[in-house]
Amino acid sequence: MAKRERFAAQRKACGYSQERLADLLKVDRSTIQRWERGEVDPQPWQRPKIAKILRITSKELDALLIPDAYIAPAPPDGWLSPAAPATDDEFEALELARRVAASDVGSVTLDRLENAFDELAMKYPASPPQDLLERVRKHSAYVAHLMDARMTLGEQRRLYIVGGWFQLLGATLHIDLNQEHAATARLQTAASLAQHAEHPEIQAWCYETDAWRVLTDGEYGRALELSRTAQQLAPSGSSVAIQATAQEGRARARLGDIKETYSAIERVQGVSASLTPRKGVEHHYQYDPGKSLAYTATTLAWVGDPAAESYAREVISKLSPSTDIHKWPRRVASANIDLALALLGVDRLDEACDAAQRAILSGRIVPSNHWRALEVVKAVETRQLPEASDLREAYQGLKALGSKECSGNPL
Repeated sequence: MAKRERFAAQRKACGYSQERLADLLKVDRSTIQRWERGEVDPQPWQRPKIAKILRITSKELDALLIPDAYIAPAPPDGWLSPAAPATDDEFEALELARRVAASDVGSVTLDRLENAFDELAMKYPASPPQDLLERVRKHSAYVAHLMDARMTLGEQRRLYIVGGWFQLLGATLHIDLNQEHAATARLQTAASLAQHAEHPEIQAWCYETDAWRVLTDGEYGRALELSRTAQQLAPSGSSVAIQATAQEGRARARLGDIKETYSAIERVQGVSASLTPRKGVEHHYQYDPGKSLAYTATTLAWVGDPAAESYAREVISKLSPSTDIHKWPRRVASANIDLALALLGVDRLDEACDAAQRAILSGRIVPSNHWRALEVVKAVETRQLPEASDLREAYQGLKALGSKECSGNPL
């Protein structure tokens, strides 16, 4: 990898050590080191803040992030001077240089697209998937429109990357809505754009997302395979590497591989413990300690570990914005499902039914997760508890609402 010495020089010129810049950006020092070694690129949502801290424009930051090995050397005195004869070769070179620099896209447009993606990724945890999908469709269409415009090679790569992110988020929303064919098409497009842009993180997210999809369909062995492939592709220490490991734990829990399930939980907790929470903001593609709690609660509930209760309660305590269940983030609804499963396992039946009822009535369980609510309903029915009929009725209402959300044009 080619180093980015000019990026490091700008950091030093602003008086920041690697540690200080890492603190300001809420990342590890190793992330700054990897940026400066040219191993990975900053995320789109990080770039505006980096530019602001380093007191440069977004366009200047893009230039600093070009590996030093790719910077053309300055021409010596006398090259292309006015006194030199104008040959066809010279004009050919000048025209090529002009076309390389010509652009109908521009850094400002790309900045706005990247910011729009981050906004949608941060809205994902608490927004109805159908609402977000409409915005993703519009932004994806605009990205496709720009593909035919003139742009520099650097702008082309940024466009491919942000287009890949939009396709990936669109695929996730289609999965939430049980729109399988549309999800597959968007995942394939995201993977193709990531491959052209040489962006392994998006490629890894495609495999991780597909792992979750097949897990919801009961294909646990396939989910394990996809999650392990995602880990192989993911940059070391990245959010997708952690998320794919958590997905591996879920798959192993469903397969009954207890020892490896706990191993995956320990690996996720070990890495996520060093992460800095993003205060008041959850980004779907940025792992945080809260996600570790939620994934641990679900995984332990699936293996029948009573410890799932404490993890689920912690998620509910930290993320419930109010007593209004209709304002819950989706993670709180899922945690109540985990809590219900854990309480059923220790015969605290009244509490279990109450948690399940609240989760179902919140309306915050997306169609792809209906099967998890159904697991609780069936467990209550098997025990012939008096609350079974009320739970079944609430579940049928949830299914009807989900069918309405899933209707319409999938793409």
